[in-house]
Amino acid sequence: MVTILNRPAAVDAPEILSKPQVTPQVTPQVTPQVTPQVQKLLTIMEDEMDRDQLQNAFGLRARKNFRLLYLQPALESGLIEMTIPDKPRSSKQRYRLTETGLEFRKKLGNQK
Repeated sequence: MVTILNRPAAVDAPEILSKPQVTPQVTPQVTPQVTPQVQKLLTIMEDEMDRDQLQNAFGLRARKNFRLLYLQPALESGLIEMTIPDKPRSSKQRYRLTETGLEFRKKLGNQK
């Protein structure tokens, strides 16, 4: 047995047709949201640096916390990149600022 629902047509509701679109257009976010730790990382980075150099610049000892609070968020937001992305655990792995990271660092410098 087939049941047909009786729905009013859009033509029967002129108030729907006359309302302007209320939904705002979404624009892509140009500046990524970054934590204070990532902001510090961006200001400290010079050319290419390995994890030990970066950790020593901060005076931090715990690798896991450094990776979770500093490196991963910066990598995920595209502000830094690995020099050997195919081998993330390489002993020769180094990190450098991306174009986005350089632009963001410039903006940080202008705010101070």
